[in-house]
Amino acid sequence: MMFVVVNTIRVKPGMGEAFAERFREPKGIQSMPGFVRMEFQRTVNPQEADYEEFKVCTTWESKEHFEAWTRSDSFRQAHEQRKTSGSGEMMLGAKLSMHEVLFTHLADSQK
Repeated sequence: MMFVVVNTIRVKPGMGEAFAERFREPKGIQSMPGFVRMEFQRTVNPQEADYEEFKVCTTWESKEHFEAWTRSDSFRQAHEQRKTSGSGEMMLGAKLSMHEVLFTHLADSQK
């Protein structure tokens, strides 16, 4: 069963482009066992005007693979860079949610 982790991050207004740029290149996650994909999404129309919102969505083969990532050196290094790059100063808050994928529907062209 696939496992999806969504980190919803709120960023100070006007800081969105600079914040997003920090996610453009993967920082080791792509080499982790069980990693399937990562998507970085911008909320198009947040209800509040006092922040910009992004979602970092990672898909894993299992919860155990995700947990192994959080214990890895690559994870520590990627998140340590947040402190030294200034992106932590851009953030207003973050919320992590975890989801089991029960089923998936694909477009006919992808079957």
